[in-house]
Amino acid sequence: MRFALVNGRTPCRESRCARCGELIRAGYLREIGTHLIYCDHNCYADHCQSTFKLLEEHARASCAAFTFGDGAIRR
Repeated sequence: MRFALVNGRTPCRESRCARCGELIRAGYLREIGTHLIYCDHNCYADHCQSTFKLLEEHARASCAAFTFGDGAIRR
């Protein structure tokens, strides 16, 4: 989780929150790695949580592809 908190500024062009789609006004969060903009810390936290869940489900599905009925992992 790396982000920059921007207070009292709006982005150069009209921008919307990456999570909820609200128009960005003065003050927002920008994720450093992706440069995505969020209207507040709640939207950013929701995005991080949903991304983590997606990665977790993907890892489970990948692991399930290698397991057999007896629970052993074979490659």
